[in-house]
Amino acid sequence: MEIKEVQKIVDDWIQEYGVRYFDEMTNTAILMEEVGEVARIMARRYGEQSEKESDKDKVLGDEMADVLFVLVCLANQTGIDLEEAVRKNLEKKTKRDHSRHKENEKLK
Repeated sequence: MEIKEVQKIVDDWIQEYGVRYFDEMTNTAILMEEVGEVARIMARRYGEQSEKESDKDKVLGDEMADVLFVLVCLANQTGIDLEEAVRKNLEKKTKRDHSRHKENEKLK
């Protein structure tokens, strides 16, 4: 699935089931909440924190999909073509970091 397609699918879903987008500030707050849920799983399942019984049924992929969904909502609302943004971002990173990580002694 291409990113443009994801943006269209999310927009179609919002129009059919969500009635309308929440405003951008509300979606930004929701995005932070969803990122927090991913962080909680990561800290408890893969980090040093112990996992609570109530968190054991949480599905990391589902929580990551929630983050992506809200991020796509924000992109749609603000007129961002995420596919183009990712392409440009990778070009920027490639120019800036083309040898930086290869030369990083900490990564060897």
